[in-house]
Order: sequence, then C-alpha cells, then structure tokens
Amino acid sequence: MSETEVTLTAIQQAICEFRDARDWRQFHSPKNLSMSIAIEAAELMEHFQWLTTDEATHLARQQGTSRQAIVEELADVLIYCISLADILECDLNEIILDKLAKNRTKYPVGPDYGGLKR
Repeated sequence: MSETEVTLTAIQQAICEFRDARDWRQFHSPKNLSMSIAIEAAELMEHFQWLTTDEATHLARQQGTSRQAIVEELADVLIYCISLADILECDLNEIILDKLAKNRTKYPVGPDYGGLKR
C-alpha cells in the first residue's frame, strides 16, 4: 500500500467525524443503519434494472452522469456499512479477513474453479 492510500480505519474515522459534527449518532441504531443499507442497495440496483448483463457492465464502465450516479450510490452503501460496523464496535479489518478465511474453507479452489467442472 502506498503512503497516499487511505486505510479502512481512516475512512471509518472520517465517516464518524462527519456524523458527529451533525449530531446524527442518535439516529444510527443497528436497525436504522441496516435499513439504510438495504435502501441504498436498492437505489444502486435501480440503475441496472431491466438491463442485460452486457448493458449493465457497459453502463457502469462508461464515463458520465450514469457512472457518477452509480458510484455515488455505491459510496452510500459503503458509508452505511462502515457506520454500522462502528455502532456494533466491529474492527473492519478483522471481520473482513475472518469472513474471507471462512469463505476459503467453504469454497476451496478446486476442480470446479469458476463454477465449471473440468
């Protein structure tokens, strides 16, 4: 990681500072944050609704207002996820690495790599 890259911890701190400067922590219950994650995820999905896989991929990769709207919805989802981790007092690095370790065991690389039998 280069010195210019930001850590998950620094991002979480920036989100908390933004929230606290507005006195919004009072509204950040696990219920409200989990609902907000689902709402923002639905807003993200709306950009791709009714598109083919190729159309959706093209839309997400082209520069312009559509891509900007998509990445802003993605950021909203991530901000709410990180906010929920903070309220639940989760260490982001720990919970992500732990889940990846469980997934490695559950989904080992093998003869069906990529979902196709060899």
